[in-house]
Amino acid sequence: MTEWEYVMNSTEIEMLALVKLKEGDDKFPKFMGWMQSDEGMAERSKFAIPSKTIGTVTPDKNAVMFKVFVTDKDGMMNFVSGKNVAIKPIYDECIESVQLWDLSEVKL
Repeated sequence: MTEWEYVMNSTEIEMLALVKLKEGDDKFPKFMGWMQSDEGMAERSKFAIPSKTIGTVTPDKNAVMFKVFVTDKDGMMNFVSGKNVAIKPIYDECIESVQLWDLSEVKL
């Protein structure tokens, strides 16, 4: 199944993650480097659709925010809480805290 077929056939929810990084100039590039690496992309693909993720960063690069299209909420919560084995080293080194919200569309 191609990624597009998977996206079209999966049930997804939208979530917003706000990640506050620890102090240090190296935390943002190290965190984002891992998130965009082959390992990070493969791990994120287990619970979300990385190609649909929308991210932004604060001007001081001390926090990042992601709108994530999630296919496995438990997997997402495991990942952002630092319990996921693959992200644990980066989490411990770079992440101070994470807030997570469920999103719902408001019809206009």
